[in-house]
Amino acid sequence: MRLVDISYRQGTQTWLHPLDLTLAPGTVNVLLGATLAGKTTLLRLLAGLDRPSSGRLLIGDRDVTGVPVRQRNLAMVYQQFINYPSLTVFENIASPLRIARRSESEITKRVHALAQTLRLDPYLSRRPAELSGGQQQRTALARALAKDAELLLLDEPLVNLDYKLREELREELMQLFAAGRTTVVYATTEPQEALQLGGHTAVLEQGRLVQFGPTLDVFRRPATLTAAKAFSDPPLNVIPAQLGESTAQAFIADGLQLPLPPHAASRLAGTGGSIQLGVRAHEFTLTATMSSTAAITGKVDLAEISGSETYVHLSRGGLPLVAQVPGVHTFEIGASCTLYLDPATLFGFDMRGDVLFAPVH
Repeated sequence: MRLVDISYRQGTQTWLHPLDLTLAPGTVNVLLGATLAGKTTLLRLLAGLDRPSSGRLLIGDRDVTGVPVRQRNLAMVYQQFINYPSLTVFENIASPLRIARRSESEITKRVHALAQTLRLDPYLSRRPAELSGGQQQRTALARALAKDAELLLLDEPLVNLDYKLREELREELMQLFAAGRTTVVYATTEPQEALQLGGHTAVLEQGRLVQFGPTLDVFRRPATLTAAKAFSDPPLNVIPAQLGESTAQAFIADGLQLPLPPHAASRLAGTGGSIQLGVRAHEFTLTATMSSTAAITGKVDLAEISGSETYVHLSRGGLPLVAQVPGVHTFEIGASCTLYLDPATLFGFDMRGDVLFAPVH
């Protein structure tokens, strides 16, 4: 499916600015962005629930812009699960198969296979009101998968599930997607989920398409500072910097010098001296290594222990930084702390936010 110059407005408010996007067929297309980035709006346009204010939706050479949702071979699952309250879980999952007039043996086989994958086996005879919220969401997801549609639209379908089940189901879904012919569009706010799903990712921000491409390429080589921020959790560390006479180093807070990677030199000519450096939180370490030739010392503002990781927040000369380091570490507030960094892991952006250089992998 192709979106050609698609936009969507309501009154004076623009929910989606004009964009062109060609979905990668037969794989997962992730829509990544914060709340109100335009993900759900784009899904509704793809489904035919809303009509675009401008532009066209094409399947091959066929214009489907005005085709109603009931005439499209698609399935959709929202954050807010929707099931038939009078039907059992089995009949909810079987409903699209019955509409398609499949045989009873095929229906039974398909329903039980999906129920096993989505951990619904014990609940097939229950009705939605007898289920937990997570079980209801899994029922809605199973019904959508049962349809085996050409286009499957998923609006943060796992957000209401507990962490362990979410991780398990995401792995199962990836296997289901890989085995089918369905083009999947999966909306999420979580960069880690986009990386786990793979496929292709479209980064959206305030109704604009920022970047689209193979997921790992977008993660490793964001085209703009906006794309790099969207694909970073914890948030990307953005460090204002000034270039010296040499492009081998940059000056940051309190006159501290940071060495720059050799591959950056050819991209820094004509930048006017001011740039922005980007560092993902997991690139910092608490101990120096052979490659960690850059060091930033600051005062600890906060240390958060999260499972087997510690998030260290510190500041230097008004510059806030956050490091995501493995292990459990304790720090006194206000204590001095040094973070080490391999300059090869730095991003460089000009003052407009366009990428100048990125880590070499």
